[in-house]
Amino acid sequence: MLPIFAVLLLIGVTRAFSGPVSQALVPQLVPQEHFGNAVTWGASIFQVATVVGPALGGLIYGWAHGAHSVYATAACMYFSAFLFILMMQVRTGRMETKDVSLDTLLAGFHYVWQKKIILGSISLDLFAVLLGGAVALLPVYAQDILHIGPRGLGLLRSMPAAGAALMAVTLAYRPLRRRSGLLMFVAIAIFGIATIIFGVSHSVTVSLIALFTIGASDMISVVIRSTLVQIATPPAMRGRVSAVNLLFIGASNEFGQFESGITAQWFGAVPAVVLGGAGTLAIVGLWSWLFPELRQMDRLLPASETPVITEPAGQQELV
Repeated sequence: MLPIFAVLLLIGVTRAFSGPVSQALVPQLVPQEHFGNAVTWGASIFQVATVVGPALGGLIYGWAHGAHSVYATAACMYFSAFLFILMMQVRTGRMETKDVSLDTLLAGFHYVWQKKIILGSISLDLFAVLLGGAVALLPVYAQDILHIGPRGLGLLRSMPAAGAALMAVTLAYRPLRRRSGLLMFVAIAIFGIATIIFGVSHSVTVSLIALFTIGASDMISVVIRSTLVQIATPPAMRGRVSAVNLLFIGASNEFGQFESGITAQWFGAVPAVVLGGAGTLAIVGLWSWLFPELRQMDRLLPASETPVITEPAGQQELV
């Protein structure tokens, strides 16, 4: 068991470096006017891989009658990705170099704290997903509530990814133009409502539609937040701010599942999911009041410009 835990730890450390770097490189790889679309297509490919990957792994496992071929295929894929990365030619310009210190380590947190529009967007996702983590209780719903067994559980798990993939492709062809901040709040509110509907549903069809809606609405928030974090951050800070963003994402996913398990043990699965969805709606209302500049954000602009905030008095402030 220890070698397995050591490998998992190494994978986690690798992702801790690769995630911020890959996000920070995107603005250097595509023209500024196409940055938002690049984020959307990246999210689309990720969601498609999330759906297709496990299915392909299952097919390889069944064909080869063992897991060795699955891991060998994954290793080949990683090696191919490594070769493609080596082929990239990135012109980052003259980057700032600083000695390693506590200040540089915490620079990302300081920048996010100062830029309230970024703080609001990533913390909104943190608490919304933390409270609305119905996915962690899908095995309970499949066995005890919907009575659809392991095969039904696989279908339940695939629906959020399917909804996210379809929404990502839709946004790639029809990019968000106006009222991006308000749309993000609406999408997270729909996420909370769909979570409540799933929580009280005893119909397989209604549950599948609710999970599909959860994935689709969450993807809208992901695209807006990912684009905003990159365009509102100067190049020298993108890696550190992306690291903070990924830390928030990881915390929301992991602690969200923990929260769902604890509340399910205390109150039962259905109350846990319903309370989580209601908590998400409460967070939307509270964050709308705490971060009005995020709610009033109009357009997602390339890095040479800045997000436009529509003020109630009719004036515009550049953030």
